[in-house]
Amino acid sequence: MNKLIIGLALSLTISTYAYAAGDAAAGKEKSVACGACHGADGNSEVGTFPKLAGQNEKYLIKQMLAIQSDERSVPEMAGQLDGKNEQDIEDIAAYYTSKKILGGKTAADQLELGQSIYRSGIASKQVAACTACHGAKGQGLPTAGYPALSGQHAAYTEKQLKSFRTVSRTNDPNSMMRDIAARLSDVEIKAVASYIQGLY
Repeated sequence: MNKLIIGLALSLTISTYAYAAGDAAAGKEKSVACGACHGADGNSEVGTFPKLAGQNEKYLIKQMLAIQSDERSVPEMAGQLDGKNEQDIEDIAAYYTSKKILGGKTAADQLELGQSIYRSGIASKQVAACTACHGAKGQGLPTAGYPALSGQHAAYTEKQLKSFRTVSRTNDPNSMMRDIAARLSDVEIKAVASYIQGLY
């Protein structure tokens, strides 16, 4: 638990990415192709494709750069960022950040467990509350580059948590998400992902 707390503190004070300076109007034009999977306004209709609307700009920039450089492997994104320079990426991020995410619903049978994990963590497993980095309403911490989660598709969130758990996704600062996901069962991951989908 001490390692996790130290990691959280370091991540709040250390950042590798400069603040974004994107142009949302330019980003609208540059993101036309992105709309095929993520929706024109960033609200994808397919559960495995993430909603980008309302996502923190700094986080979007980090992820696009990581995907472009193959630091983060996303087969569905192969070639999609080819030819995009950093300004293009900042503009696209600014556009999606300016849009409003459309919230979803939490499955009734997942509410109690999902809410408990999100708000309080699991002390017996040394799992910190999600609110510590992602906020009570899932708005994230923009200055630290921590993503907004509210309204995100449960299927996508579940897939990402399992990817962190199997270490097939590794671009989280100080291994924080890998450490947390490694302690979560499939049942717990499903519950918290469902809760996040209805959180807004």
